[in-house]
Parts: sequence; C-alpha cells; structure tokens
Amino acid sequence: MQTLSFEMGPFPSPDRMIGAGLVGVVGSGNLEVLFEQAELGDKVRFIVSTSVHGFEDTWAAVTSNFAERYRLANLVVTINDAGATPAVVGLRLMQAVAELRVGAA
Repeated sequence: MQTLSFEMGPFPSPDRMIGAGLVGVVGSGNLEVLFEQAELGDKVRFIVSTSVHGFEDTWAAVTSNFAERYRLANLVVTINDAGATPAVVGLRLMQAVAELRVGAA
C-alpha cells in the first residue's frame, strides 16, 4: 500500500456544512471515503491509501480539483482505494458530500 497526503485551502467562501461519515466500500476497482471534521484553519487534508503505486500526480489533481470545486474546509478526507479510476473517485467524493451535508434530507 502507498499512502499519500495532500493539504489545500483555505478557499474563498468555504463550505463548513459537511459532516462526518463513511461512504463506499473497499473492493476491486472501488474505494471508501471517510470524512472527519477537524480544526484545520479552513483547510482540507486528504489521506489516500492506495494499492496502485505511481499515480501521485493523478491523486493530487483529483483531490485538488474536488476540494476547489466544493470549497471544503476543516475536513480530513481519508480515501482507502482498491484501484478505482479517477472518475470513480470523483463520483464517490461527490456522493460523500451529498450524503454528509449537514441538514441534508
């Protein structure tokens, strides 16, 4: 397993309404995403554990793009990956935001 860490932000008008929780399941070609609230000065930290080595630039691009798009703040996002494509990663992250938004029905 390779572990990568990325921190970005703070972003203008940060979204502080994302709660904690787990979305997805680790399996071949899939991943799970754990969102944890933390005081990070409105930054977001991604910790990626992946079975596929050599894709640090791809992970940096996917996490940065996602964090900027959703203006994440004060979250630690742990990703446990089992070979998911960047598109699957993006979908799982969007699912997490939708499901973990505070006040979402």
